[in-house]
Amino acid sequence: MKEILNPYKILNQNKISAFVLTGTLLLTACSAPKVSDKLTAAKLPEQFDAKRTSDTSKPFIPLQTETYFKDPKLEQLLKKAVAQNPDYLIMQERILIANSHLKVAKMALLPSLDLAVDASGTHYGKYTMDGVGNYDTNFSQNITEKQRINEDVTPNLFLGGKVSWEADIWGKLSNRKKAAQQRFFASQQGMRLLQTRLLSDIADLYFKLIALDKQAAIYDNNLKTQERALEIVSAQRSVGKATELAVQQFNAQNNNIHAEASELKLSIDQTEKALLTLLGQYGGTVERSSDFLAGHLEVLNQQISVDSIIHKRPDVSEAYFELLASNADAKSARAAFFPTVNLGGYAGFNSFSFNTIFDAGSFAWQILGGLTAPVFNKGQIKQEYYVSNRKQEISFLQYQNAVTTAYNELSALLHRNEAFEEVLKYKTNEIDHLEIAVNVSNDLYLSGYANYLEIINAQKNKLQAELDFVDIQLKNANSQVLLYKALGGGIN
Repeated sequence: MKEILNPYKILNQNKISAFVLTGTLLLTACSAPKVSDKLTAAKLPEQFDAKRTSDTSKPFIPLQTETYFKDPKLEQLLKKAVAQNPDYLIMQERILIANSHLKVAKMALLPSLDLAVDASGTHYGKYTMDGVGNYDTNFSQNITEKQRINEDVTPNLFLGGKVSWEADIWGKLSNRKKAAQQRFFASQQGMRLLQTRLLSDIADLYFKLIALDKQAAIYDNNLKTQERALEIVSAQRSVGKATELAVQQFNAQNNNIHAEASELKLSIDQTEKALLTLLGQYGGTVERSSDFLAGHLEVLNQQISVDSIIHKRPDVSEAYFELLASNADAKSARAAFFPTVNLGGYAGFNSFSFNTIFDAGSFAWQILGGLTAPVFNKGQIKQEYYVSNRKQEISFLQYQNAVTTAYNELSALLHRNEAFEEVLKYKTNEIDHLEIAVNVSNDLYLSGYANYLEIINAQKNKLQAELDFVDIQLKNANSQVLLYKALGGGIN
């Protein structure tokens, strides 16, 4: 007996085939590569290799700018820089932009709702499906007068709301939000880093001005000594006890000191202008102290934990948050390989007549749902994933470099601060001995036991030693500023 074909069986077979085809496409789309999870930073040493022994009973307290720098005049300049420096103010605006990006990324997880008012008018031709349909409908006995369609110009009116929502099944949107959040945190650390660098630059220039002032005073004192020596030699020449050569040698040395003092005044002016530029103001003078007021030794006497100090630094924190953001970007890019579920719909008044737009019968609604899976898109998704994964690798290397740099920088500074204490002590003793040598050389010259060259050399050596002592003081102050940066800057 010949089998009779069952139409319902054929329909079910077609449905099964459609599901199999759809499933195959989804599996093809879901063959996404994995995000790299082999990024492991090198382990930090437990302590710094410095000779100074810190008091383990005193845990490290985060720095505060106003208590770290002991100079009240410098403190006023630092406050003014934070309030007026253009680069710092620009960074504040960029943080606001990053915060705005974060808000947008958060809102992407929510459905979007649009209120719409649409109006259109269409004249359908007699030989179109709509034109024939409208013409035929108007002859129907089943419609009322309100349901008749204007055939000259058929309006289409809509007033209502439309909603759409992408279901974040694979974490694409949530990872975008996480990336924006981490970049916002990175921008905050970037602002801390900029502030630390700005305040450090201000302090460096301020200490340089103090050093130049001290060196200018040294030149003034030495000029007075040189002029007295010139008077003595000139008097000796008048009575035949000194030669013209000696007088000319002293004159030449005096002129050399005058030239160096004039050059020093130029350096003071240029340094002052550079500092005023960072303060964001036109011209003027910078009020400053007459000596260096150091205050970093008490910081070094605290217990310095390598891990906590390094990761409190703004440059390391910024690199770490950027690493987290790039990881979230890579996960979001991977999620693009998977199917996207979109839901939506609308509800409102829809009518082909102005007279019936607000009638109850004009109320209409629709629910939409869609599933989209990428199959062939010219390699764009793979390219975006590849780029985001490589950026994650770059961010990791930058983070590792920031940690390594921070450790070695702070370790070197601990050695440097110890060394300068010894250098300053020896330089002080050198100046004391040269002061005595200058006085002795003058006495010996008057009594005939020394010549003028010994006086010149003694005064020249004393001048150079005093200038070197100020240079060492400046380097020690700069070391204090570098330590401030290395420990992560201050909290204002």
